[in-house]
Amino acid sequence: MISSRSLMLAGTMALGWMGPALAQADSASTSSASAIDAGDDNAQIVVTGTRVAGRSKLDTASPVDVLSGASLRQQGTTELGAALASIAPSIDFPRSAAVDGTDAIRPATLRGLSPDQTLVLINGVRAHTSALLNINGSVGRGAAAVDLNTVPTVALDTIEVLRDGASAQYGSDAIAGVVNLRLRQARSGGGASVTYGFYDTDVDAARSSRHVTGEHSVNASAWQGIGFGEDGYITISGEYQRRLPTNRSDLDPRITPSVVDSRFGDPDVKQYSGWANFGSSLTDHWKLYGWLGYQYRDSTSAAFPRLASAVAIPAANGSPAATVAELYPDYANGFLPLINTHSKDLNSAIGVKGDLGEWSVDANVSYGRNRIDFRTLNSANYSLGASSPRDFYDGALIYDQLVGGVDITRKFDLFQSLNVAFGVEARREGFKIDAGQPESYGVGAFAQNGFTASPGAQGFTGFSPANEVSRHREAVSAYLDLEAQVTDKLLLGLAGRGEHYSDFGTTGTGKFSARYDFSPHFALRGTASTGFRAPALQQQYFTSIAQQILSNGQPPVQTGTFPSTSAVGTALGGKPLQPERSTNLSVGSVIRFGGLDVTIDAYRIHIRNELGLSENISASFSPQIAALLGPQNVSAARFFINGLASTAKGIDAVAHYRLKSASAGTFDFTLAGNVNQIDVTRVPTNTAANLAPAPALFARTRIISLESGTPGEKVTGTLDWSSGVVGATARVTYYGNVIQPATLAANDLDTGKKAIADLELRYQPRKGPQIALGVSNLLDTYPKVVPAALSNNGVTPFPYYSPWGFNGRYLYVRAGVNW
Repeated sequence: MISSRSLMLAGTMALGWMGPALAQADSASTSSASAIDAGDDNAQIVVTGTRVAGRSKLDTASPVDVLSGASLRQQGTTELGAALASIAPSIDFPRSAAVDGTDAIRPATLRGLSPDQTLVLINGVRAHTSALLNINGSVGRGAAAVDLNTVPTVALDTIEVLRDGASAQYGSDAIAGVVNLRLRQARSGGGASVTYGFYDTDVDAARSSRHVTGEHSVNASAWQGIGFGEDGYITISGEYQRRLPTNRSDLDPRITPSVVDSRFGDPDVKQYSGWANFGSSLTDHWKLYGWLGYQYRDSTSAAFPRLASAVAIPAANGSPAATVAELYPDYANGFLPLINTHSKDLNSAIGVKGDLGEWSVDANVSYGRNRIDFRTLNSANYSLGASSPRDFYDGALIYDQLVGGVDITRKFDLFQSLNVAFGVEARREGFKIDAGQPESYGVGAFAQNGFTASPGAQGFTGFSPANEVSRHREAVSAYLDLEAQVTDKLLLGLAGRGEHYSDFGTTGTGKFSARYDFSPHFALRGTASTGFRAPALQQQYFTSIAQQILSNGQPPVQTGTFPSTSAVGTALGGKPLQPERSTNLSVGSVIRFGGLDVTIDAYRIHIRNELGLSENISASFSPQIAALLGPQNVSAARFFINGLASTAKGIDAVAHYRLKSASAGTFDFTLAGNVNQIDVTRVPTNTAANLAPAPALFARTRIISLESGTPGEKVTGTLDWSSGVVGATARVTYYGNVIQPATLAANDLDTGKKAIADLELRYQPRKGPQIALGVSNLLDTYPKVVPAALSNNGVTPFPYYSPWGFNGRYLYVRAGVNW
């Protein structure tokens, strides 16, 4: 076990040992084109984690990574989440499968914490979360997080990753840290590119082996900077993406002869994105700015297959058996339901900033909205018999967010300098569920009068009128942020924030930060803060209720996810949800010698009153539970509850060195790693009265997922080389073992400790035609194979917790032109 004290001391001890060696480093230029840098000195200036203008990422009291847009685009993947995970070791982006809507909208994690415990900003303004609530067995279960993939990489200039608690500075969600997406700002220039790629991989599952070539993807993107007036600009970016589905399923032993009758892998995706970022001076002292982004994503994944034997409806009372087999007369092995989502995502903001005397003022209003429409295709509602549709509209989830804020800063000549910043923010959020067509959830004749056919669309049951909800809330906040350069060597910071929510009341957070520069080459830094995350509206009000047939002659009963304050949730001990709270501590060091810079930061994050989605509590557990659920006509239910506590401890380290050679070109070396350990220290028991025994609210699968669902160690080594118009990137990423938990410990699945190698070669002049050839997962590395007995009849032959996925080697070519 890693002790808190040893983690806090590790950074300073390691750097003290490294100091003499680093003193021998070459004194080359500190500018960088590496993955963890933005490519020039100006791009190292950060606006995240500090409100002091002009501070660089190596001069801050908190650790901040600056990731260049070029490093995101010079990869095989065209997904922002996956591109981030490949170059930022503290970020993971699992490629889940067979988990319904999460297949299409996958969440990212920072330092192994829940996806909704990382705040995402766009140009410093709070981004809106997805309407989707992850309720199945994926990493991030129970979270409603920002969908990073709604912002195409072509629209980005840099990304800043603040690896530190920042609720006192930015408000709710910033427990693990902050990801700030900074859009391009260009008055001229432009470019266009097309990337084509395909898989060339050997799939070795438990029951079969095969070679796969194909499953191609195409990505076309373009951007253009337009200048007007003295300093006006509008930068327009667009992207089209088409990805065919991947399939790594194994043989189904229930069929003779055995065949692959399922689809396990990435979904089929058709996606369009358009962004515009603009700004212009209004007067000598005031500037107008804003942005508008829209994305439409059509994504189709697969549910578990339905065998032909499952299509037949049992007879009742001697009546002839009904069947829906005629819906699929050519499907001798049954049918494969498909889950289709149409996500429409809007991001927009407008603001003004300028000077009022010696005060700098920034005022803005932003609005974001996400609507996800669900469809179940190639399916059937067994209870409707042969009259069942094959395709169903299942309803929609809708989330929107309106934010207005004012930030005011001024620098005073107190100490060497004192930067004072304060501001206010108001936010209104809304969440809505719309019902689907009646056939998607309805109970037909063959689920009544003695028949026991399952009602609702197979694969994904639609939202019924009982699930419909429309809820809103408001929040207002105010903060004060002080940062003082006390002496040449000592920097101190103090921040405080108060927030009031209309649904749960008032909360406050604070942060203290310090940095001491012993010399131009060596500094110590540290922070202590408290944080919080407000329960999402999705967690408070999401409802998904299906009808279930328990026995012949009995009416259907309900089962599913209920709000904690509903009659069902309250009967089982549910209470109004409260915010999660955290205590964050970090200490680290910064070393700079010529072209070498190294940062090492140790951290401890203790989260209490953490939210979790309970297990299904079944009426069959005990007569007492049956008595509580019986009056509600419910057979099983789950709901959100506070009370979990966990502690994350770890070390982040980033080392970067740049070497220039007149004959061989420029080499950028980056070695970045994260060691992280999460321990769940408290698990709440059922709060309903007089339950003995009480059902477990959180099974071991939930606990193991929190503790071991992301890598305990991740190290990325990157070499960027350029000489004139040619260049190359070689990257190796090592992942520690990840556990995909099962009900029994003996059935847990390990991904194994693996290293993934990527390579790209490119011809890339600043202007004119460009081309790049690359391969992701060069060595065709897969996670450990799932034993045949645990693979769900071949549906899940590899662990879907794998942080790098399970698709194998990917080859690509990118061709474009810059002007």
